[in-house]
Amino acid sequence: MITAVPVDFPDSALEAEVLDDLARVEESLAVTAHPDDELLTEASRHLIAAGGKRFRAMLVLLAAQFGDPKDPRVIQAAVAIELTHLATLFHDDVMDEALVRRGHPSVNSRWNNSVAILTGDFLFAQASQILAGLGPEAVKIQAETFTRLVTGQMAETIGLRPGQDPLDFYMHVITEKTGSLIATSGRFGALFSGAPAPVAERIAAACEQVGVAWQLSDDVIDIASDSAQSGKTPGTDLRQGVRTLPVLYALRSVAQSGPMQSPADARLRWLLEEADLTDEALLTEALTILRGHHAMKESRADVLHWVHEARTSIRALPDVPARAAFLALCDFVEKRTG
Repeated sequence: MITAVPVDFPDSALEAEVLDDLARVEESLAVTAHPDDELLTEASRHLIAAGGKRFRAMLVLLAAQFGDPKDPRVIQAAVAIELTHLATLFHDDVMDEALVRRGHPSVNSRWNNSVAILTGDFLFAQASQILAGLGPEAVKIQAETFTRLVTGQMAETIGLRPGQDPLDFYMHVITEKTGSLIATSGRFGALFSGAPAPVAERIAAACEQVGVAWQLSDDVIDIASDSAQSGKTPGTDLRQGVRTLPVLYALRSVAQSGPMQSPADARLRWLLEEADLTDEALLTEALTILRGHHAMKESRADVLHWVHEARTSIRALPDVPARAAFLALCDFVEKRTG
């Protein structure tokens, strides 16, 4: 099941083509996740069958519109990108000790950590095998991307180093861990459709900027929206102790107030640094205070900055229907942030 990111396609022909290609990607994912080993097959398909936005695959397909989207390498590249993304999710769930993924039991909770790690490794291997068939440039780009992914994850795992600014650190983690693979999605689509190298560079930059904006938008939505608006439980990151952009801005603000700290700031600091936010009453209080805090305005401004950067990159691309679709994606990220 595919739940694609909403994009206002400029014409029905482009929409039909991308949706048809996404279906082909989905079919290839199912076939690729069918090794000889029964457990690997079941574990691999467990997450694939849970569905997803296939956001990265869609970016590959849209980027391919700047060259020859019918080049058979495009679908292969989209499959490799999705396999890589899925593999990272298996590993993330182990590190986060997650029990649920996409509304279903995670592989590590249904089986165990070893099965989840090995299944992730298998999907990485499958992606690498596909990319090896696409040539040395594909393998090189994937290796560079994987280096950034691991660097971002390692930084997140180790945490802040002495003297490191929390906001700078957070943005480093997001750009490396999240933005890198999204950038490669756009690069692969352009590269394997035969688009000119400068176009591939611009698309890669735009996709990374959109990806970062999307993640920061999620941070805002986790605080600002109720379940009816977002379809997600608000405060999920807070409950799990994850300090996202609005929390980091709020903590910086209350720290800067020093001895002149107001009772409200002192309470917010206690809630964010010491309170057990698995307690629903304390979580609700923290969300209420954050929603009225100027940290939310600062966070939204950061989202808009990244969206603006993405639009600038996209407007420098050739004027084909896919460019309008990319711009519509920027509009969607801005709108969903509120």
